[in-house]
Amino acid sequence: MSDTAVIALDLSGPTEPLGNWMDLLADELDKDGRFVIIRFRTVGGDFGPNETVIPSRVAWAPLWRRGRGRSIDALLPKVSLVHVAGQATPPTKHVPLVVSVDDLRQLRDDSRGRQRADQLRRAVSHGAQLVASSRTASLEVQSALDLLREHVVVVPPPVQWSEAVDEGQDLVVNLTGRTNEFLLIADALVALARRRDAKVVVLASSEAEAKLRAKGVKVSFRPRRQAADVLRNARTVVHLSDGARFPSFAIAALAAGVPTCATMTPVNRELLDGAAWLVDESDPTELVGVIESLFEDDARRAVMAAAGRSRAADFSPAAAARSYAELYESVLRRRLWS
Repeated sequence: MSDTAVIALDLSGPTEPLGNWMDLLADELDKDGRFVIIRFRTVGGDFGPNETVIPSRVAWAPLWRRGRGRSIDALLPKVSLVHVAGQATPPTKHVPLVVSVDDLRQLRDDSRGRQRADQLRRAVSHGAQLVASSRTASLEVQSALDLLREHVVVVPPPVQWSEAVDEGQDLVVNLTGRTNEFLLIADALVALARRRDAKVVVLASSEAEAKLRAKGVKVSFRPRRQAADVLRNARTVVHLSDGARFPSFAIAALAAGVPTCATMTPVNRELLDGAAWLVDESDPTELVGVIESLFEDDARRAVMAAAGRSRAADFSPAAAARSYAELYESVLRRRLWS
């Protein structure tokens, strides 16, 4: 590759509690200087000053969500590779396509999974490279789509958090798919927080919040878009997840030095073991005991904070950008050889 490669990044997704990681990746790749970076959006969102506007994208978006429609490289300036990570997977005609598969719930959900699976299989059949955020997720994608290992590589997304949180007070619960399990421990957590004149703050979807409010749970609810503000006042983070998404909020908590525990899903074991305290959420007594230790035991909190900061460095924006740059170069080399 004698000329500088031009990489086009779709900022349409995915949406994370701490922001759009594709936008963060674009900034880091700009700093790296290895490529020329073009930002664009296939669907939704307001255009930023540095973004390329796609002609007729509203007309093409429904087809792109099915992996069909006009080739995206025909609508962009001359590019070398296109990388998407949201729900739209537009085809390309002349350049490689990289697709980050971030949300495994769509492949697990019978009502929506078929369209997503068909979309991704179609992309692979036309030469696209799929990317999972962990080895565990890669295996699940391979199984769900009946793909070979080389079709799904592993590159974690960037997680940005540079602030130390040393004076936080709240017991923060990041709830993703474990609403029933939280109901079993909610009262105990409220009592624990009250001993320090603190509160339990829950980051949850609107659907989960409605269910918990209907059950009379007495906690403070905050929308995911306020995750950064919530983390700035966290004393302990509880990451109750179903393992369908990359644990970006938990990793940000580790980077902040906030002692964290998480459900013992395969993804969490792979990414968080040794830095967060992993616990079986099916045992409410054990789970509450772990949370109490991380909330009250200063010696344990210090050990967990140090381990968390060390692990979080593996997922820094600079580290992720290096990994993605290596992936782009590998994909472009294969295209030249083919």
